[in-house]
Amino acid sequence: MKVEGHQHLIRDDNGHAILNTNLSEYDNYISLRAKRKQGSERIDNMENDLKSLKDDINEIKTLLKALSNG
Repeated sequence: MKVEGHQHLIRDDNGHAILNTNLSEYDNYISLRAKRKQGSERIDNMENDLKSLKDDINEIKTLLKALSNG
C-alpha cells in the first residue's frame, strides 16, 4: 500500500513498517554508511597508534632515567 504524498514509500502489510523502494537512495545510504565506518575505523587505528607511541616514549624515558642513575 503506497504512502500518501510519497512516491517511493510503501507500507508493509504484515508489520506495518514503512519501506523505501527508491534503490538509488538505498545505494547512497549504504555508501555513506561504509564511508562513516571507514572513518571511524581510521580514527580507532590512529588512537591505537598514538597510545602505542606514548607507551614507547614512556619506556624510553624509564630506560634513560635508569642509565643516568647508573
